[in-house]
Amino acid sequence: MKQSEKIKVWDPLVRLFHWLLLAAFSIAFITEDDYLSLHTFAGYSVICLLLFRLAWGFVGPRYARFSDFVYSPTMVMTYLKEIISFKARRYLGHNPAGGVMIVLLLVSLTFTVLSGVAVYGAGDNAGPLAIWLGHAGETWAEFFEDMHEFFINFTLLLVFIHIGGVLFESLLLRENLVRAMFSGNKRLD
Repeated sequence: MKQSEKIKVWDPLVRLFHWLLLAAFSIAFITEDDYLSLHTFAGYSVICLLLFRLAWGFVGPRYARFSDFVYSPTMVMTYLKEIISFKARRYLGHNPAGGVMIVLLLVSLTFTVLSGVAVYGAGDNAGPLAIWLGHAGETWAEFFEDMHEFFINFTLLLVFIHIGGVLFESLLLRENLVRAMFSGNKRLD
């Protein structure tokens, strides 16, 4: 394929965010309570990445902006029907289902890290919320722990759906979307 037939869709910062988020979430998931310092560092890294992505969603280039991939519920439903019938149109940026997935992942990750910081404060009397939650008691610590575990599992479910959607659309449209997230390039046609 000629270089002129490709277009740069994913800017370097979106790609870096994507892979760093995967790494930070994976490290936090794997380390859990066994390596609390590393787990906490990975969690704080996720917070920083989410804050960056929130800002980049408003000021970044076209395909990074929320306005480019947050679609109406009608458009999302239409796209899902097209996918089911194997007649989905191709999008250079995120398709409507992908846009929903991004928003769900960002929200779920936000609740994951916020509940994690709350667990750290209430359960370990550490972190930025320790001053408010350090003496909250076992009931609150367990509540935040349950919330944290729920959102970890919900985020994992979303990740698996995201991977499945990427693979399905890659096959349907005959375009390697994983490679596009490394190179930033997609076919122009």
